[in-house]
Amino acid sequence: MIKKIEFYLEKTIFNSRWILTPFYLGLVLGIFLLFIKFVQKLVGMMTYVLDAPVSDVIVDILVLIDISLVASLLLIIIFSGYEIFVSKIDTGTSDDRPSWMGKVDFSGLKLKVIGAIVAISAIDLLKSFMDISSKMSDLDADKLMWKVIIHMAFVLSGLLFAFMDKIVGDTKKH
Repeated sequence: MIKKIEFYLEKTIFNSRWILTPFYLGLVLGIFLLFIKFVQKLVGMMTYVLDAPVSDVIVDILVLIDISLVASLLLIIIFSGYEIFVSKIDTGTSDDRPSWMGKVDFSGLKLKVIGAIVAISAIDLLKSFMDISSKMSDLDADKLMWKVIIHMAFVLSGLLFAFMDKIVGDTKKH
Protein backbone atom coordinates (compact mmCIF):
# COMPACT_ATOMS: atom_id res chain seq x y z
CA MET A 1 0.00 0.00 0.00
CA ILE A 2 2.79 2.46 0.94
CA LYS A 3 4.68 1.59 -2.28
CA LYS A 4 1.56 2.33 -4.33
CA ILE A 5 1.07 5.73 -2.61
CA GLU A 6 4.75 6.51 -3.11
CA PHE A 7 4.48 5.58 -6.81
CA TYR A 8 1.50 7.89 -7.43
CA LEU A 9 3.03 10.70 -5.36
CA GLU A 10 6.27 10.53 -7.34
CA LYS A 11 4.36 10.30 -10.62
CA THR A 12 2.34 13.40 -9.68
CA ILE A 13 5.45 15.32 -8.68
CA PHE A 14 7.24 14.29 -11.88
CA ASN A 15 4.30 15.22 -14.09
CA SER A 16 3.89 18.58 -12.34
CA ARG A 17 6.76 19.85 -14.48
CA TRP A 18 4.20 20.37 -17.26
CA ILE A 19 2.73 23.23 -15.23
CA LEU A 20 5.72 25.26 -16.47
CA THR A 21 4.55 25.01 -20.09
CA PRO A 22 2.17 28.02 -19.93
CA PHE A 23 5.06 30.12 -18.62
CA TYR A 24 7.15 29.26 -21.68
CA LEU A 25 4.17 29.92 -23.98
CA GLY A 26 3.80 33.32 -22.29
CA LEU A 27 7.45 34.05 -23.07
CA VAL A 28 6.80 33.12 -26.72
CA LEU A 29 4.02 35.72 -26.67
CA GLY A 30 6.54 38.15 -25.16
CA ILE A 31 8.82 37.62 -28.19
CA PHE A 32 5.89 38.39 -30.47
CA LEU A 33 5.16 41.59 -28.53
CA LEU A 34 8.82 42.61 -28.82
CA PHE A 35 8.59 41.95 -32.56
CA ILE A 36 5.68 44.40 -32.77
CA LYS A 37 7.71 47.07 -30.90
CA PHE A 38 10.74 46.35 -33.13
CA VAL A 39 8.71 46.87 -36.31
CA GLN A 40 7.05 49.96 -34.82
CA LYS A 41 10.46 51.48 -34.00
CA LEU A 42 11.90 50.53 -37.42
CA VAL A 43 8.97 52.04 -39.32
CA GLY A 44 9.16 55.15 -37.13
CA MET A 45 12.86 55.51 -37.91
CA MET A 46 12.20 55.32 -41.65
CA THR A 47 9.92 58.35 -41.45
CA TYR A 48 12.61 60.71 -40.18
CA VAL A 49 16.00 59.09 -40.86
CA LEU A 50 16.87 61.47 -43.71
CA ASP A 51 16.39 64.56 -41.52
CA ALA A 52 17.72 63.16 -38.22
CA PRO A 53 21.20 63.73 -36.86
CA VAL A 54 23.46 60.66 -37.00
CA SER A 55 23.54 60.45 -33.19
CA ASP A 56 19.73 60.06 -33.08
CA VAL A 57 19.87 57.30 -35.70
CA ILE A 58 22.62 55.52 -33.73
CA VAL A 59 20.57 55.72 -30.52
CA ASP A 60 17.53 54.31 -32.32
CA ILE A 61 19.61 51.49 -33.81
CA LEU A 62 20.85 50.73 -30.30
CA VAL A 63 17.19 50.45 -29.26
CA LEU A 64 16.67 47.91 -32.07
CA ILE A 65 19.73 45.97 -30.89
CA ASP A 66 18.39 46.08 -27.35
CA ILE A 67 15.04 44.67 -28.44
CA SER A 68 16.67 41.89 -30.45
CA LEU A 69 18.97 40.98 -27.55
CA VAL A 70 16.00 40.69 -25.20
CA ALA A 71 14.12 38.58 -27.77
CA SER A 72 17.16 36.32 -28.19
CA LEU A 73 17.48 36.02 -24.42
CA LEU A 74 13.82 35.01 -24.20
CA LEU A 75 14.37 32.36 -26.86
CA ILE A 76 17.36 30.94 -24.98
CA ILE A 77 15.32 30.85 -21.77
CA ILE A 78 12.36 29.21 -23.52
CA PHE A 79 14.41 26.51 -25.26
CA SER A 80 16.79 25.78 -22.42
CA GLY A 81 14.26 26.10 -19.63
CA TYR A 82 11.79 23.83 -21.38
CA GLU A 83 14.48 21.22 -22.11
CA ILE A 84 15.96 21.42 -18.60
CA PHE A 85 12.73 21.34 -16.61
CA VAL A 86 9.94 19.95 -18.82
CA SER A 87 10.87 17.78 -21.79
CA LYS A 88 13.31 17.46 -24.67
CA ILE A 89 12.22 19.34 -27.79
CA ASP A 90 11.88 16.98 -30.73
CA THR A 91 12.90 18.84 -33.88
CA GLY A 92 12.75 15.71 -35.98
CA THR A 93 15.23 15.68 -38.81
CA SER A 94 15.52 19.46 -39.03
CA ASP A 95 19.01 20.83 -39.61
CA ASP A 96 17.91 24.18 -38.16
CA ARG A 97 18.25 23.05 -34.54
CA PRO A 98 20.64 25.50 -32.81
CA SER A 99 23.91 23.78 -31.86
CA TRP A 100 23.63 24.88 -28.21
CA MET A 101 20.14 23.42 -27.79
CA GLY A 102 20.13 20.47 -25.42
CA LYS A 103 23.64 21.30 -24.24
CA VAL A 104 22.89 24.27 -21.99
CA ASP A 105 22.45 23.21 -18.37
CA PHE A 106 21.01 25.37 -15.61
CA SER A 107 24.43 26.82 -14.82
CA GLY A 108 25.04 27.71 -18.47
CA LEU A 109 21.56 29.21 -18.75
CA LYS A 110 22.24 31.36 -15.71
CA LEU A 111 25.49 32.65 -17.25
CA LYS A 112 23.79 33.35 -20.60
CA VAL A 113 21.05 35.32 -18.84
CA ILE A 114 23.48 37.44 -16.82
CA GLY A 115 25.64 37.94 -19.93
CA ALA A 116 22.64 39.19 -21.88
CA ILE A 117 21.62 41.46 -19.00
CA VAL A 118 25.13 42.96 -18.94
CA ALA A 119 25.00 43.50 -22.72
CA ILE A 120 21.55 45.10 -22.52
CA SER A 121 22.70 47.31 -19.65
CA ALA A 122 25.82 48.31 -21.62
CA ILE A 123 23.69 49.30 -24.61
CA ASP A 124 21.41 51.38 -22.38
CA LEU A 125 24.48 53.02 -20.86
CA LEU A 126 25.86 53.74 -24.32
CA LYS A 127 22.54 55.34 -25.29
CA SER A 128 22.79 57.53 -22.19
CA PHE A 129 26.34 58.55 -23.08
CA MET A 130 25.20 59.44 -26.61
CA ASP A 131 22.57 61.78 -25.11
CA ILE A 132 25.00 63.69 -22.88
CA SER A 133 24.77 67.39 -23.53
CA SER A 134 27.18 70.12 -22.54
CA LYS A 135 24.59 71.51 -20.11
CA MET A 136 23.82 68.44 -18.02
CA SER A 137 21.75 69.08 -14.92
CA ASP A 138 22.65 67.61 -11.55
CA LEU A 139 19.63 65.31 -11.83
CA ASP A 140 20.85 63.98 -15.20
CA ALA A 141 24.35 63.48 -13.79
CA ASP A 142 22.89 61.55 -10.84
CA LYS A 143 20.83 59.35 -13.19
CA LEU A 144 23.92 58.62 -15.27
CA MET A 145 25.95 57.83 -12.17
CA TRP A 146 23.29 55.35 -10.98
CA LYS A 147 23.16 53.73 -14.40
CA VAL A 148 26.92 53.19 -14.26
CA ILE A 149 26.69 51.82 -10.71
CA ILE A 150 23.87 49.45 -11.66
CA HIS A 151 25.73 48.33 -14.78
CA MET A 152 28.85 47.62 -12.73
CA ALA A 153 26.71 45.64 -10.26
CA PHE A 154 25.51 43.50 -13.20
CA VAL A 155 29.10 43.04 -14.40
CA LEU A 156 30.25 42.08 -10.90
CA SER A 157 27.32 39.68 -10.51
CA GLY A 158 28.20 38.05 -13.82
CA LEU A 159 31.82 37.63 -12.78
CA LEU A 160 30.80 36.18 -9.42
CA PHE A 161 28.36 33.74 -11.09
CA ALA A 162 31.11 32.62 -13.48
CA PHE A 163 33.60 32.28 -10.62
CA MET A 164 31.14 30.24 -8.52
CA ASP A 165 30.41 27.97 -11.48
CA LYS A 166 34.13 27.46 -12.01
CA ILE A 167 34.61 26.54 -8.35
CA VAL A 168 31.68 24.10 -8.47
CA GLY A 169 32.97 22.63 -11.76
CA ASP A 170 36.46 22.15 -10.32
CA THR A 171 35.17 20.54 -7.11
CA LYS A 172 35.50 16.77 -7.04
CA LYS A 173 32.21 14.97 -6.93
CA HIS A 174 31.60 12.60 -4.03
